[in-house]
Amino acid sequence: LISSATKSLRMETEILEKKLQEAQTKLAEKDEDKEKEIQSLKRLISELEFQLTMEKSNNESFLDKLRKEIKHKSDELEKLTQERTQLIHSLSQVQEENSLLQETVRRECEERFELTAALGRAREQVLELRRLSGTLP
Repeated sequence: LISSATKSLRMETEILEKKLQEAQTKLAEKDEDKEKEIQSLKRLISELEFQLTMEKSNNESFLDKLRKEIKHKSDELEKLTQERTQLIHSLSQVQEENSLLQETVRRECEERFELTAALGRAREQVLELRRLSGTLP
């Protein structure tokens, strides 16, 4: 009976040891799979960090270019604004000069009209004098 129980216990122990070995093997395989997954994730993280660094660098470069372009455009706008102010000033001066010239031309036209009228009257007087002098002996 003892021998049979011992034998039964040994068989049960062998079965349990096999199950234990199988469980340990599965656990080792799972650990190995997890370690592979961890390494894969670490590589992925490294790649993503590198991409992030590259993106940051590209963004900074792009921002620098934009800042330079904005500065250039701002300088250009300031220059154009100054030119516009100068042109407005010049236009104002030209308009003033034009008004003066128009006034001068208007006065000269009036003077010319008056001179033409006076010349017409003088001709009439000369003609009248000639006619009168022609009728006198």
